[in-house]
Amino acid sequence: MNIPEVIRAIQKALGIGVDGYAGSETWQAIYNRIVANAPLTATSDKVDDRSEKVIATLLPEVQPSARALVTKAAADGITIKVISGLRTYDEQNDLYAQGRTKPGRIVTNARGGHSNHNFGIAFDVGVFEGGQYLDESPKYKAVGVLGMDLGLEWAATGRQFRTNRIFSCGQNGLVI
Repeated sequence: MNIPEVIRAIQKALGIGVDGYAGSETWQAIYNRIVANAPLTATSDKVDDRSEKVIATLLPEVQPSARALVTKAAADGITIKVISGLRTYDEQNDLYAQGRTKPGRIVTNARGGHSNHNFGIAFDVGVFEGGQYLDESPKYKAVGVLGMDLGLEWAATGRQFRTNRIFSCGQNGLVI
């Protein structure tokens, strides 16, 4: 097998510049063809009823990603459920008031209109053990990594924000 020959054939098939060298353009084209366009999971692969009720509030493009995260976490022995999805501006403002003008701890830094939840492209997950919701658990960090592996944006990444349960649809459309 002649490697430059194989690379030229791949470049030709991908419709990019043919030079026989696997540079960044070639690798990006391969990635786009194989990974970026691959569905995360079939939209018909339903998860638990509670999650499905919330998933139904998300944009259709986001729904497979939410299901994929629930499925991927289960494969790693972590039970999660999607516990929050689309919110009205009033619902978001009510959450924003918590810990500020209302009792409780601060749970969001976004007012209505400034949260991805308001547009159906963000969802929160909860970790469950024995059917019991866990407010705090090191498993949330593991779920965050699983979500990022799926192309989701995890709210805990690079932010000074307490929650680590929010996922959002990335700019590449892969998701939340």
